[in-house]
Amino acid sequence: MTIHDHPGKERIDAVRAFNRFYTRQIGVLDEGWLKSNFSLTEARVLYELAHRDGLVASDLVRDLGLDPGYVSRLLKKFEERGLVEREATEADARRASIALTPAGREAFAPLNQDSHDQVRALLDRLAPVDQDRLVKAMRIVQDLLGDRPEPKVPYILRPLEVGDIGWVTRRQGMLYAQDYGWDETYEALVAEILGEFVKKFDPKWERGWIAEREGEVVGSVFVVRKSDQVAKLRLLYVEPSARGLGIGKRLVEECIGFARARGYKTLTLWTNDILTAARHIYQAAGFKLTEEEPHHSFGKDLVGQNWDLEL
Repeated sequence: MTIHDHPGKERIDAVRAFNRFYTRQIGVLDEGWLKSNFSLTEARVLYELAHRDGLVASDLVRDLGLDPGYVSRLLKKFEERGLVEREATEADARRASIALTPAGREAFAPLNQDSHDQVRALLDRLAPVDQDRLVKAMRIVQDLLGDRPEPKVPYILRPLEVGDIGWVTRRQGMLYAQDYGWDETYEALVAEILGEFVKKFDPKWERGWIAEREGEVVGSVFVVRKSDQVAKLRLLYVEPSARGLGIGKRLVEECIGFARARGYKTLTLWTNDILTAARHIYQAAGFKLTEEEPHHSFGKDLVGQNWDLEL
């Protein structure tokens, strides 16, 4: 990493300002968490114990980023108050699992309910569409800072919906500008292709798929009719945040299956040689490179490639 990669003071100040703002919103600087007798850290430990089974002290240290000595003293305090109990684990008699006692669950219940009510009151100030925006923004923060578990369903494929055409046009233009330095003429080409797709769409012979991950569009692909015998695979893309999940491979497989079911004899596509990830997907799916031709497009000297798959 070079010095130019480090965040500037403006970005650092913005994150710190957000931290101060959100701290005020959720009231963590109150004398007690949610005006209870528990501190914020104590409440976090109670929450983990209420929602996870088989925890040991080291789990709390690791997952909450706490000092081992502090956790040990805190658990001892909870034991003395009758809030938690320990039991040796089957795997290792030297390690004791920690669980809430009935008294501990009784103490945690109002904390949990008050937290629920506090967040509900916060969201009630917003219109439903703004509630969705807020939740999505929070998901983005968690994704970028690496604090979210992988979803149980990595992604879904769905048909096109209103708004998808504009989104795909914009994202493809942005991504290829960022990754390869292509200019606005590529975005114009995508807009032209998708505009024609919508105007001439024939559901019997053509199809578009959107890959969606937790409510966000993360990829797309289209099959367009060229003739009775030939279909074209167009505009395959996957968001950087969703790469490595097999989405590109799955989208291409959907195109192949659709083309075969409709009786096409050949599925063809055109791409550029610098799109190496896509080329590997096409090769794995059985496409054969049939022609290469140098050209100047999107502000770059490129090599265009034609690929065919006999169905």
